[in-house]
Amino acid sequence: MEADNIKQIVDQFQIPTDLDFRLIMPTLMVALTGIFALLMQVVQKKRDNRPIIFISLLGLIFSAVSIVWQFGLEDKSAFAGMVMRDQFTLVTHLILVFACAMTIVFSEGYLREKRIAFSEFYPLVTWATCGAMIMVSTNNLLVMFLGLEMLSIALYVLAGMSRSEQRSEESALKYFLLGAFASAFFLYGIAFFFGTTGSLDLTAMSAAYANTSQSGQVMALFGVMMLLIGLAFKSGLVPFHQWTPDVYQGAPTNVTAFMAVGSKVAAIAALFRLFQEIRPMADILLPPLMVIAGLTMIVGNVVALLQKDIKRVLGYSSIAHAGYLLTGLLANYVAPDKASPYTTLYFLVSYAFVTLGAFSLLSLIAKDGKEITKVDELRGLYRRSPFAAIALLLFMVSLIGIPPTAGFVGKFKIFQDALAADLAPLAIILAISSVVSVYYYLVIAHKAFVEEDNERPVLILTKPVMIASVICMAGVVLAGVFASPVISWLSNDRVESRGNRH
Repeated sequence: MEADNIKQIVDQFQIPTDLDFRLIMPTLMVALTGIFALLMQVVQKKRDNRPIIFISLLGLIFSAVSIVWQFGLEDKSAFAGMVMRDQFTLVTHLILVFACAMTIVFSEGYLREKRIAFSEFYPLVTWATCGAMIMVSTNNLLVMFLGLEMLSIALYVLAGMSRSEQRSEESALKYFLLGAFASAFFLYGIAFFFGTTGSLDLTAMSAAYANTSQSGQVMALFGVMMLLIGLAFKSGLVPFHQWTPDVYQGAPTNVTAFMAVGSKVAAIAALFRLFQEIRPMADILLPPLMVIAGLTMIVGNVVALLQKDIKRVLGYSSIAHAGYLLTGLLANYVAPDKASPYTTLYFLVSYAFVTLGAFSLLSLIAKDGKEITKVDELRGLYRRSPFAAIALLLFMVSLIGIPPTAGFVGKFKIFQDALAADLAPLAIILAISSVVSVYYYLVIAHKAFVEEDNERPVLILTKPVMIASVICMAGVVLAGVFASPVISWLSNDRVESRGNRH
C-alpha cells in the first residue's frame, strides 16, 4: 500500500515528455549571459566593465541568432504547454533582445559620467530582459507572473541605481510600491481565473466561460479584470499611469530607455495573449477598454504639453503610445479577420527604434555626476553637435508620424485597423491626439535647431552613442520606406521549406 501511494505521488510529478529546448534556448541564453556577466566581476580589473559588456553583447547576439533561426518553424508548445513558439513570440523576443543590446551599447559612458558605473547593471538588465521574454512566450498565468516579477524586481533595482540622487531613490520606491500593488492585482486575478477554470492556462477560459453558471461567469469576469489591471499598470494605461513620468524622470536615462521599451513590449504582448482567449467577454469588456484607450491617448498627449523636463515629455509620450497600441489590440480583439495583430507588432518595432535612439542621445547630457534634463538644455544643440540634433529631429518626426518614417506607417496602420473594426471613436481620437502631439515634439526640435545658447559647451558624441543612434535611425527610415516587406516578414509564421522541421 505504501509503495502504491509513493507511485501515485511520483506519477503526479512526472517530468513532461514534450521537452523541446529550442523553444527556451533564446531565453536560456539571456539568463546564462546574466550569470556569466555577474561571475565576470570576480576576475575583472577594478572599474573596467569592458569584459562584462563583451560577454553580455555576445550572449545577446547568440540569443538573437537562435530566435531568427526559428523563424518560419511551425507553431509549437512544450514543457507541458507552459512554453510556446509562434511568430508573435519570436518577434517580441527579438525586440526585447535588441532593446537590451542597444541599452548596453550606450550605457557605459553614461554610467561613468553619472559616477554610477556599477558592473551589476549589466546582469540586471539581461535578467530583466529574460523576465520579459518569459512573459511573452507563455499562456500559463503562473509562468507569466514569474516573468513579470523577474522583470519588475530587476527594474526596481535599476531605477534606484543613482543612490546619491534623492530623485532616483524616490522613483525606485514609487515604482516598487505601485508595482507591488499591480502584481497583487495580477496574482488575485490568477486565483479567480483558477477558481473558474480549474486551470492556469489562458486557453481554458473560453470553454469554461461558456459552460459555467452565471455566478461562475461573474467570477471569471472579475478575475480577468484583475489581470487587466496588473498589465495596464505595466503598460502605462490611464488611470494606472501615474508612476510613468516620475519614474522616467528619476531613473538613470539608460534604465529609462530599457524600461520604456522592455516593460511595454512585455505588457502589450501579455495583453495580446489575454485578449485572444477572452473573446466571449467582448460585449462586456470592450466599452471600458475603449474608454481606457481613448483617455490614455488624450491624457498622454495633453499633459505632455505642460512638461518642462524632456524625460517627463517622453514619459507622457510613452503613455500616449500605450493608448495607440491598445487601440491596435482592441481592433484585433473585436475583428481578428479584419485587423492583424502584426500591425501592433510593427508599431512596437518602430517605437523601440525611436525610443532607444532618443534616450541614447539624451544620455549625452550627463556630465561630472550631474544630469539636467530640462528641455532648455537642448538649446543650440545643432551648433554643439549637428549629428545629435539631426538624429533627434528624425526621432521626433517619427513620433509625430510624418512619412516616410516607421512612426507614420505604424499610426496609419492602427488607424486603418480601428476603422475596419468599427472602432471609429478610437480612430478619431488617435488622429486628433496625434495632431496635438505635434506641438511638444516641435518644441524639442525648435530648441535644438532655432534657439541659440553660446554658454553651453560643445557636446562630445561618443562612439557607442553614435553606433546606437545610427542603428536606430536606419531602423526608423528603412522600416518606414520598406513597410510592406517588413510587415510581411513579421507576419510570416511559416516557411514551406522549413515547415516540416520539428
